[in-house]
Amino acid sequence: MAVFQLDNELWFPDPHQGEEDGLIAVGGDLSVDRLLLAYSYGFFPWFSFRDNEEPLWFCPMQRFVIFPSEIHVSHSMQQLINKHELRPTINKDFEGVIRGCATAQNRNKEEGAWLGPDIIKAYTEMHRQGFAASVEVWQEERLVGGLYGVSLGKAFFGESMFSLVPNASKLALIYLARMFESYGGKLIDCQFETPHLRSMGGRFISYEEYMKIIST
Repeated sequence: MAVFQLDNELWFPDPHQGEEDGLIAVGGDLSVDRLLLAYSYGFFPWFSFRDNEEPLWFCPMQRFVIFPSEIHVSHSMQQLINKHELRPTINKDFEGVIRGCATAQNRNKEEGAWLGPDIIKAYTEMHRQGFAASVEVWQEERLVGGLYGVSLGKAFFGESMFSLVPNASKLALIYLARMFESYGGKLIDCQFETPHLRSMGGRFISYEEYMKIIST
């Protein structure tokens, strides 16, 4: 197992050589070209922006994903959807969503916070170029939740979500899964397992199966 030092060239090492937690490389930059190369092989940056001068890159061998057709909608969530009190949209306020993900519940002040200025700048540029997308959840005219990530081919690589009212992020994920499936999407990469995502239908698949899906 090893952690590789990246340079100015656009490349990534064989992820099978990485650490058990998926850490495989350090360094490089957060340019659109590097990020696109990273996601096409299952790599993603994740690092404490206050503690690291360079990006850390991860590529776990067991991937926690949601297949859009398997999204779990509980009875209570279906009731919430039917009430139409919260309204989901796509790509109406990417900047609001990514900043909400960064600051909700004072996340940006926590030790190890990762969604800092460099990440916000990088993914905002990804959005400007059409590679990153957001789902917003509105309560009347107030943005109360959402998620954002990278959309490439038949895969959506989720980055972060937030809620300012109960179940807003769940609604965003359900809306994403349903819309993504209707356009032929096959997989939502959750990056890391959480009880919240498992309850929504998340499960592990191997890196090999994962790559077969995202490369088609």
